[in-house]
Amino acid sequence: MRRNIVAILLAIVAITASAQTRKVQNKPYIDLRPMHFGIQIGLNMQDVELQNVGPQLVTMADETQQEQLVLCDADTWNPGFCVGVVADMRLSQHLALRIAPTMHFGSKHLVFRNMYDLNDGGHPRETTQDMKNTYISLPIDLKFSAERFNNYRPYMIAGVSPMLNLSGKDQDFIHLKRFDTMVELGLGCDYYLPFFKLIPELKFCYSLSNAFDSHHADELRDSNRQLFARSVNAAYSKMIVLTFYFE
Repeated sequence: MRRNIVAILLAIVAITASAQTRKVQNKPYIDLRPMHFGIQIGLNMQDVELQNVGPQLVTMADETQQEQLVLCDADTWNPGFCVGVVADMRLSQHLALRIAPTMHFGSKHLVFRNMYDLNDGGHPRETTQDMKNTYISLPIDLKFSAERFNNYRPYMIAGVSPMLNLSGKDQDFIHLKRFDTMVELGLGCDYYLPFFKLIPELKFCYSLSNAFDSHHADELRDSNRQLFARSVNAAYSKMIVLTFYFE
């Protein structure tokens, strides 16, 4: 038994040693450039964290007031895609400044449940909104890279991303502000191929400020929609982004 255990340990050591063998490096001097550029494509999953106001006093058609309670929630993560460019400036051996203008296409699915308006089954009646979003972002990130080994180099990123929201229907229940700012945290790895670098990256983005447009309810022409529009007083966007950079 001891001989078998020793043999297994020696095999593991041999495999580990062979895996750590140095190989010929592709693009060995690419990280020494002061600047390099590339393109990016990727997928995103959009969500929004909503804060409900609770019970509301609503003026009915006969001028009487009734208490209503509408709860709003984003019930699913919705997939989208993104495209853009990237510029990477070398600051030191392990640190770089990265700017990556990007367009994000996606949507958020909202569900409104009127807790005082029940259907025949005793469940709150539901109204939905498919909130289409097209963002132009300008992420400014610091990239902390480990030592390169063979043809890969893992890294972490952290930064902020100003966002410009290009979409939003005027008569939607909920509307987000035109400008937002997100904080970004992520992980990735540089893969050095013979002719370029391929860089898969996964990052998480969260809104730093309240993106809810509180003035939108006053602009609705249909007064019945105001009950839903006023059910929320804060909205914080979230995204998970899987990006592939080509440099």
